[in-house]
Amino acid sequence: MLYWLHELLNIHILGYISIRAGISFFLALILTLIFLPIFIRWAQRTSSVQPINEWAPERHQEKASTPTMGGIVFITSTIIASLLTIKFSNLYAVGGILTLVLFTLIGFQDDFAKIRKSENLAGLKARTKLALQVFAALLISFFLCFVADFNTDFYLPFLKNPLFNMGAFALILWITAIVATSNAVNLTDGLDGLASVPSIVALFTLSIIIYAIGHIKISAYLLLPHFNIGEVVIIASALSGALFAFLWHNCHPAEVFMGDSGSLAIGAFLGYLAIVSKSEILLILIGSIFVIETLSVILQVGSFKLRKKRIFLMAPIHHHFEMKNWAESKIIVRFWIIAILSNLIALISLKIR
Repeated sequence: MLYWLHELLNIHILGYISIRAGISFFLALILTLIFLPIFIRWAQRTSSVQPINEWAPERHQEKASTPTMGGIVFITSTIIASLLTIKFSNLYAVGGILTLVLFTLIGFQDDFAKIRKSENLAGLKARTKLALQVFAALLISFFLCFVADFNTDFYLPFLKNPLFNMGAFALILWITAIVATSNAVNLTDGLDGLASVPSIVALFTLSIIIYAIGHIKISAYLLLPHFNIGEVVIIASALSGALFAFLWHNCHPAEVFMGDSGSLAIGAFLGYLAIVSKSEILLILIGSIFVIETLSVILQVGSFKLRKKRIFLMAPIHHHFEMKNWAESKIIVRFWIIAILSNLIALISLKIR
């Protein structure tokens, strides 16, 4: 809408991506701050609370009355703020909205099923959930490839030229990036605010990369590829603002959890941002906390199946530190520090070509 006003009324300031990104940030933040407390009260009245896994550390049982599905609020706020500020003719921005919608719907279905706790709605089966994620990622990848006609070259950090053109194999990489990141953020969302800050930091880093790639002069100066993807920054900015507002209520002790509705959508969107910014490999560093959490689960399961021994006291790794009697706030803040430092390194790599 704002870009339409720019064209209709010749308001030049609304033509700048940076201005509209700032507006989308505060719109999403304000909307989330307004509607999240209302949602929390509704969730408490209807007992829409977080089911606690019986295998989780004992002290997690005190969180059993905490409302969940907060992701519905901040993702909806993100979408509203984005629709008010993006340029609709930009297909990459449309792809970003599509990613958020599809994965929020998958997460909501899983959350709603868990809350109902009936025999037929005990949560999506792992294979069903994964199949839905792969199908959604396939739709997004097809949209990028055949509708947006997105470049399929493969880039590595520190190299100014692409290694090769992936062709149809790009779809495999893109689906893997979206689904893997979606599940990685979902695994990380186990402590109050643990997933929120690393997500905000990753969104900030990827937004800088996308803005640089979308700007013809900056991309040339940094020896980056140039694509017309700048509008996606507006959606990333809106999601950052919404997450800041969500963190106000999600910091320890949490008043609400994001649930799969939020974590699956955030992860998928981060994967999407990595794809359009040609940062699929750099995403390993940008999302270092998510990678560490996922690897801890893979190593734990693999070790137990092969050796009948556990590497960690409990996986994901944040539970390991809980079992070692670390305070929850200490685990959270230290993981935040790791996320911030790894993203600083990722940003430094932009100038090394």
